[in-house]
Amino acid sequence: MIKNRTPFPGRRLFADRFSEKILHGVVIVSGLILILITFALYYRSRPVLALQSFPSLLLSQGWHPSRGEFGFLPFIAGTLWVTGVAMVIAMPICLLTSIYLVEYSSKTLREWINPFIDILAGIPSVVYGIWGLLIIVPFIKGYLAPLFGISSSGYCVLAGGMVLAVMVVPVVIHISMEVLKTVPNELRDASMSLGATKWQTVKHVVMRRAMPGIVAAMVLGLSRAFGETIAVLMVVGNLARVPKSVFDPGYPLPALIANNYGEMLSIPLYDSALLFAALLLLLVVLYFNIVSRMILSGTRWSHYYYA
Repeated sequence: MIKNRTPFPGRRLFADRFSEKILHGVVIVSGLILILITFALYYRSRPVLALQSFPSLLLSQGWHPSRGEFGFLPFIAGTLWVTGVAMVIAMPICLLTSIYLVEYSSKTLREWINPFIDILAGIPSVVYGIWGLLIIVPFIKGYLAPLFGISSSGYCVLAGGMVLAVMVVPVVIHISMEVLKTVPNELRDASMSLGATKWQTVKHVVMRRAMPGIVAAMVLGLSRAFGETIAVLMVVGNLARVPKSVFDPGYPLPALIANNYGEMLSIPLYDSALLFAALLLLLVVLYFNIVSRMILSGTRWSHYYYA
């Protein structure tokens, strides 16, 4: 006769249900935190919203806090310029590096490279900023800008984008490699058995299967680029005007908040304006994450449709 080895089945069932409720509550609290942060930023931004309409705040270029003029267009444009330049530089590097390390390199080389990628991801932002000051800014000022016949101090959108690109690269490479590794080897073998070359297999089979994860990796890199502050602040120039080229100085939203919060709060509505900038930054990141989820869902459904 087989004895029941569970002396207290009722107690174990209760513990299981209790743990489930606890985890469910933690998930709800995590979602509520985002809602509370958004509400708090909006509540603190209401004074400046009462002074100027939302479209006026977004589209106005005048930034004169002492006169009660808060135009955020230069800061929004600076954020978009720096982030766009960073992603244009980083995306091809990350994608091609990930493909090489997963599909072409030896296991020994991957074991040597992975620790360096992890180290790059853990370097403090201020170190990247100092590196940008010592290397990137003089390079743009002395070599790159004169090559195009442009006079630049080196503190510009391109400098911020290059520093950001280096910061984003390790995160995107690491995630992209993990995504590529999840593609079954049977798909690669089936493609090559039909006469496809290695590159054709990677391009038409591996990348098609891994595309949702690759998009997610790029979005994660984009989110980090949007929120980065110290490194960009040190090299981007911090001039409150709309950039017209990559050699013009910019002033991203995170740099605006970091430079002024706590120092200029004696000016009326200045704290409300800075918290409105934080709200804008949060909404932009949320927007890109929502769009990325829609892209991921569409890619997933199209994959099932064409499979």
